[in-house]
Amino acid sequence: MADGTASLSLGGNAHDFPVRSGSVGPDVIDIRKLYAQTGAFTYDPGFTSTAACESAITYIDGDAGILLHRGYPIDQLAEKSTFMEVSYLLLNGELPTGEELAKFTYTISRHTMLHEQLATFLRGFRRDAHPMAVMCGIVGALSAFYHDSTDITDPKQRMIASHRLIAKMPTIAAMAYKYTIGQPFMYPQNNLTYTGNFLRMTFGVPAEPYEVNPVVEQAMRTIFILHADHEQNASTSTVRLAGSSGANPFACIAAGIACLWGPAHGGANEAALNMLREIGRPERIPEFIARAKDKDDPFRLMGFGHRVYKNYDPRAKVMQKIAEQVLKELGVNDPVFDVARELEHIALNDEYFIEKKLYPNVDFYSGVVLSAIGFPTSMFTALFALARTVGWVAQWNEMISDPEQKIGRPRQLYTGANQRDYVAVGER
Repeated sequence: MADGTASLSLGGNAHDFPVRSGSVGPDVIDIRKLYAQTGAFTYDPGFTSTAACESAITYIDGDAGILLHRGYPIDQLAEKSTFMEVSYLLLNGELPTGEELAKFTYTISRHTMLHEQLATFLRGFRRDAHPMAVMCGIVGALSAFYHDSTDITDPKQRMIASHRLIAKMPTIAAMAYKYTIGQPFMYPQNNLTYTGNFLRMTFGVPAEPYEVNPVVEQAMRTIFILHADHEQNASTSTVRLAGSSGANPFACIAAGIACLWGPAHGGANEAALNMLREIGRPERIPEFIARAKDKDDPFRLMGFGHRVYKNYDPRAKVMQKIAEQVLKELGVNDPVFDVARELEHIALNDEYFIEKKLYPNVDFYSGVVLSAIGFPTSMFTALFALARTVGWVAQWNEMISDPEQKIGRPRQLYTGANQRDYVAVGER
């Protein structure tokens, strides 16, 4: 909705642009006619001050440390909800009734199996292939197997594709893990929960029954919820940009996986765990804090600060509790966790970190939890992709349904050579 105007003076001429207000959060200046009116573009590397879309899915207030999914605070969802409930909420806008949840859960559980030829396709990868490379390839290949859900103009096909992606991602991630360690693939088991099924496919073997540990299952469920969506981050923006061209949903999600693979995005929890292991013991923390404050030292404290949050990441508080529960349940006496707790305590009381608003983020504890459960670091980003798929799918569906959406086409500030004439090779 329009709420006033903003004036811009350029070249001696004044131009007015509508100001739009959302339900909550900063107002936005609608500059869609900026170029037509002024002949100028805006310059915003990283799009950190640019609203590229209108969305009703996720809201973040980084200064206050707030994360809402469809209006519901993330800590309430993490504590009280299930991943299937959150998935339904993100896709449909409201929490499901008991009947709606049962139907949705049933639908997802009946889409968990992969086409059998995809197992052959997967075996074409090297045994030491990174799980994210495998997931990029397999998800992108889904469009070659499920032709009946690639027509993006058909709402029913879009929803079938959405259900398939959410359902099959745990199977794909588990298969990628099994392949790297040389164990046989485990088929899904429909009587288990979404999270329990994934744990069984990952850590179970055909030679004996697998008992799902309820504490570990709860931890994984919470981790999935915490990573389900996070507004217009790099990978979500990638999914939207790919989708704006009319690409099929499987290709769009594969693009999101590729973007998430970057260490500055999905690989941050692995970097944080490696840092905690490098520190090794709580008594070495002052040494590393001093290094972090030294401008001439390239060392950085990983797991602190966030591109959006300038307060305590609300997901980190939940993750800290999960870490304590999992380590206690599994009897893990990990010095890395002692380092994490002490480092967090020192950082939260150190003027340097307070001034720069370097609070622990969700990656600070998630690596410790995943490692304790038994996941190798190479799987951390794959688990992130698994959980984020529901957010990507919800955002993609919203974009396709938006009458104002058009193909993404960012502009540039050109600084190359001016027009010049070609010179024959012998005259150069």
